[in-house]
Amino acid sequence: QVRLVESGGGSVQTGGSLTLTCEVSGYTYTGFCMGWWRLFPGKVREGVAAITSDGVASYAYNVRGRFTISQDHSKNVLYLRMDNLKREDSAMYYCGAGATECPEGGRSYIYKYVGQGTQVNVSS
Repeated sequence: QVRLVESGGGSVQTGGSLTLTCEVSGYTYTGFCMGWWRLFPGKVREGVAAITSDGVASYAYNVRGRFTISQDHSKNVLYLRMDNLKREDSAMYYCGAGATECPEGGRSYIYKYVGQGTQVNVSS
């Protein structure tokens, strides 16, 4: 059974940093795309970053240069390093796996498996 568990969310001031972690079990990376997406109040979803199994990363335009997605195959972990956080980054962040396509920045609907989410709150 595939299980994704996110952690690392929290409250931070604008300009601060957080690193989100997604621990994956029961899933094999090869040939698939993984990524992060976020859910805003009002149920608006937005792809944030995606990475292919061979390490090609892409980002949504509004996080490019501030967020970095990475993966550690040996540990079955996906990361999202978030720097220079802005208030508009406040959202519930989810990791996803099992996508057979990998559009730029990812999309919430492409993932077959999704974690339970971790909340990020950015205040001024």
